[in-house]
Amino acid sequence: MAIIPQLSLFAWEEIEELGDLERLRLVIAYMPDEQLMRVLEKERGKGRDDDPIRAMWNALLAGIVFQHDSDAKLLRELARNGQLRSLCGFNGKVPTPWAFSRFLHKVLMHQAEVEEMFDDLVRELKKIVPDFGKRLAIDSKAIKSYAANKNKNEKEDGRRDLDADYGKKVYRGTREDGTRWEKIVKWFGYKLHLIVDASYELPIMFSVTKASVPDINEAHHLLEKMEERQPEILKKAEILTGD
Repeated sequence: MAIIPQLSLFAWEEIEELGDLERLRLVIAYMPDEQLMRVLEKERGKGRDDDPIRAMWNALLAGIVFQHDSDAKLLRELARNGQLRSLCGFNGKVPTPWAFSRFLHKVLMHQAEVEEMFDDLVRELKKIVPDFGKRLAIDSKAIKSYAANKNKNEKEDGRRDLDADYGKKVYRGTREDGTRWEKIVKWFGYKLHLIVDASYELPIMFSVTKASVPDINEAHHLLEKMEERQPEILKKAEILTGD
């Protein structure tokens, strides 16, 4: 898109000075999502196109850029923000909560295409920044479920979280006086496991598991995936681990 200015890589102050709409414009322009779009459009076929696939996908990206933590908040933003609707590709009509939820479910069924997009972005960064991936860090982050705890009713009807479970993470450190401290965090939900570039603080490999999956087990799994999908980075990397 010719109207997008060329920004210098990792000049974060330039990105921060842009508004949310301009940041979204950059994301839409550079996201390598054509293969996923074609797959989703082929699945839909030639029927009604009240909610165009590409507009729905751009709205999903908007939810991330605008940091909306629920579909409802994103749809309210679309309803009140005409510029956002236009940028996403909607012709005045906002998708219903049901339609957007169904679209998100379809996207989740194409994990392979989503991961390939992610890998493409990592490879492009490696081309632009020669030392990208030189120092890697491995760690995990707790993700709480919207559900407070495990429901005894395990009937799969879309109204309860049947995939989440309980997790515990222990943090340790040393105070200024030399004494040791320990903090235990417990939650019901999931874990986001990451391999990131420790210098640029950008992810290179990721996975989401139940909260109970041990970090060390999933770290080995991520390294195996990285050896398959990003071998040129792994071969030259120095690896650090979190607490």
